[in-house]
Amino acid sequence: MLAGIAGVMSAALAAVASPAGQQSRASSRATDPQIAAAVAEVSAARIQQNIEKLVSFRTRQTLSYGMPVASGKGIAAAAEWIRSEFQRYSSECGNCLEVKTDEFVQQPGARVPKPAKITNVYAVLRGTNAANAGRIVMVSGHYDSRDGDPLDAAGAAPGANDDASGTAVSLECARVLSKHRFPATIIFLTVAGEEQGLYGSAHFAEMAKAQGWDIEGVLNNDIVGGDRSPGQDSQVVRIFSEGIPSGATEQQLKQVQSVGDESDSASRQLARYVTEVAKDYLAEGRFRVMPVFRRDRYLRGGDHISFNEQGYAAVRLTEFRENYNHQHQNVRTENGIEYGDLPKFVDYEYTANVAGLNAATLASLASAPAPPGKVRLLTKQLQNDSTLEWTAAPGGLATGYEVLWRDTAAPDWDHVQSVGNVTQAALPLSKDNVIFAVRAVDAQGHRSLAVVPEPER
Repeated sequence: MLAGIAGVMSAALAAVASPAGQQSRASSRATDPQIAAAVAEVSAARIQQNIEKLVSFRTRQTLSYGMPVASGKGIAAAAEWIRSEFQRYSSECGNCLEVKTDEFVQQPGARVPKPAKITNVYAVLRGTNAANAGRIVMVSGHYDSRDGDPLDAAGAAPGANDDASGTAVSLECARVLSKHRFPATIIFLTVAGEEQGLYGSAHFAEMAKAQGWDIEGVLNNDIVGGDRSPGQDSQVVRIFSEGIPSGATEQQLKQVQSVGDESDSASRQLARYVTEVAKDYLAEGRFRVMPVFRRDRYLRGGDHISFNEQGYAAVRLTEFRENYNHQHQNVRTENGIEYGDLPKFVDYEYTANVAGLNAATLASLASAPAPPGKVRLLTKQLQNDSTLEWTAAPGGLATGYEVLWRDTAAPDWDHVQSVGNVTQAALPLSKDNVIFAVRAVDAQGHRSLAVVPEPER
């Protein structure tokens, strides 16, 4: 029971109950057999094959783009192989994937001493519903690697965990989800230039923004190999999400302070969604998500930040405990300690669990209605009851709506109330004591991302 509102819960149940709805303490989802089947298709053996193949290019350092593709070495050869894998998956599903590249020349800057060609490789699984195909959910990993010197384009840089593991997640999600169809669009992305300064993802995110893409969420997987070393937890993946949105204006910051929703950005809602999906589609006790309320690890960053900076909801998934002897290191043994990011340190079952989590989240979002629009919490009068209003979710998939709430100090949504196919709901709960949100639901139980209301004065 939520602290601070236990005394009003029975009244809340009576007051907000509707013929269409039932209240519960957990924001549970209906399990979709198609999504469960896709998760079951994820293969640790295939993930291992893909990681080992990526390592076989010896280096995927961004500045190695000049190595001939025919040599089988360097980042250009790796990019061509990734493209061919996406194309192979597409051939197996009747050309259901649009395989594309986003190529550009990065001008000199930090860790780029001279103009460098960068290639992002991606595949698009178009949504089948005309009114929802413009909605996009995305999974990403960076396929470039590095050794101890960020400017070394020739030395061995296997990058098995950082980030062949994340690339393998994008590839495996493409393989298993291309066998199914969803109302909204899914993009499977692999980017380069991350180790030089997030260049590939920044270019892609800027392109998406310039072209007006409606990206509902980005799942960035970086270092998800579950390094086999003491202290690792093979049943936990961390998820990082920004609180205060990148680029927030002074007025927006003042509103955040006024209403107290510092932990309710769109990226935080995406992180909460992933956490719930893990409970629904991964066997209980097998794997769980550990939310970390930071944009990324302490003083560090990743490709999701490029999407955050363009105003998109984006999160980073990464293993529970990193081993820095196996990251950004020249391959060697010193004093009995092995250094280097080698395949033998990767836990492929762990990466398969991460891939299953990503696949389930992508499929859940792509199957769900769009979120409700213009969600507002009415504040014209001082009162202890709370009234929310919203506009119907676009796209025609929604058959109802749910109001969520939680104590202000709680990390996750603890209560949900189905209110039917309406655009207003009143609850006998004080807006001072809880945080509210609204989400759309379809006839099969697929649920949209939650939207926290803005005050309507």
